[in-house]
Parts: sequence; C-alpha cells; structure tokens
Amino acid sequence: MPHRPLARALAALVALFTAALGAVFLPGTAQAAATVNYVALGDSYSSGVGAGPYDWSGCLRSQKSYAPLWAAAHSVTSFRFAACGGAVTADVIDDQVAALSSTTTMVTITIGGNDAGFADVITSCRFGSTSTCTDAVNDAKAFATATLPDRLDATYAAIRQRAPNARLIVLGYPRLFETTSCGWLAMSVYKRTILNEAADLLATVIAGRAGAAGATFVDTRPYFAGHGVCGADPWIRDVSGVIEAYHPDADGYRYGYLPALTSVTG
Repeated sequence: MPHRPLARALAALVALFTAALGAVFLPGTAQAAATVNYVALGDSYSSGVGAGPYDWSGCLRSQKSYAPLWAAAHSVTSFRFAACGGAVTADVIDDQVAALSSTTTMVTITIGGNDAGFADVITSCRFGSTSTCTDAVNDAKAFATATLPDRLDATYAAIRQRAPNARLIVLGYPRLFETTSCGWLAMSVYKRTILNEAADLLATVIAGRAGAAGATFVDTRPYFAGHGVCGADPWIRDVSGVIEAYHPDADGYRYGYLPALTSVTG
C-alpha cells in the first residue's frame, strides 16, 4: 500500500515522457516543424543574371541562382521566385511583394544596387576617363548615404507587412574586382579600387538598414574574396556579355552566394 503513490507517480512520469517523445517523432508534427515557404525577391543578383539559362519571364531568372539552389537543397514546402533583373526598390514594393503572404516563412532579397545606378557607374568606369569614373562613383556614394536608406526602409517595411511571420534575409553585393594586374585592356587599379570602395559603402548602408528592420544581413564579400574580375579564378563576369557583365557566373552563385545564405540558415 505505501508504495502505490510512488508507483502511480512513476507511471505518470513515464506516460508524460512517452507522450513527449511521440510529439517529437510524430510524422505530422515533424513535417509541420520543417515547413518552409520560401520567397526570393530582389534584383539581378537574386534572379541569377550571369548564370543562365534564363526563363521566359523577361526577368532573366536562372535555376542556377542561389535561391532555387537553396530551395532544391532544403526540400522546401513551397518556393516562389519573384526576383527580377533590373529591379529597384520600387519594383519590389509595387510588384514583387505580391508573392508574399502570412504563410511565408522565409524571404531573401538583394536590392539597392540599381537604385544607386550600378549599371551607369560601371559603364562610366569601364569606358570613360578616370575623372568620369570618379564623378560617377562619388554620385553613387552620395545617393547611397542620403537617399537609399529611406528606400530600403520602405522596402523592408512592405515585406514585413505582407509576410509578418517570415524571416527576412538581406544579402549584400560582392566586391567586383581584384586589384592585381590583369592586362592592358582591364580597368586601371585606381578605378577598380574606388569601385570596390563604393561596394563597401553600399554594404555598410544595406547592413545598417537591414539591422534596423530586424532582418538578417549576409555579407557576401568574404565569400567572393579572390574571385573578382582580374582574379585567378573569377566568379564575376567581365564584359563577356552586355547584360551579364559584372554579375556572378554560375560558380559565383553556387560557391559564393549559396554558402553565404546557408551560413545563416543551415
């Protein structure tokens, strides 16, 4: 008789432990815990420009971009690829956030480079004089510090509004150049240096606004170190294609962007 309360307590403890194990290993529960509804937003650095081949959407989306590669490797519940080459912050707000919903659990984005005039700056430096390049870079840096922050804030807020339950991951841009010698047709070391400095400033601005929005910022520059234009093993295209110039190639997305994203998601 005196032992019955203890026996009942032990039995209750065993039942509780068994129920807990059942909750952990029950197939439906495990599937619910692993649910990932992923939406990839952003510009050409997310759509996969430079990797090819592209779909027929007009957005130059490639399955070799980091977003579909990540989705394939993680067996996501759903994946929507809304990133579009040439996109600016207004395009994300006006068009791309429509892909989001309250069931979205993860959002990635690269944005801001086109707002700051990425294409015009690169063109000015690649084909213009040193002074033309310097002026273009300085204009872009001024825009990045004075105007871009508000645009990024509005973009991240729009994402939060449409996908309040999602983790927002903001990926930065790589440095495009190595400053080693790479032939007389290449841009000068000075031009490459100031372009890299502009990339550093852009990374600082984007990281700051992402942090203010409660998003996770992923700095991709370390992952591309040594693999810029003029490197021994470049993952950034030079002027090999008008549209693809100065974008990552397939290796850049697979070995640069994808590991960078995986570093914060597992």
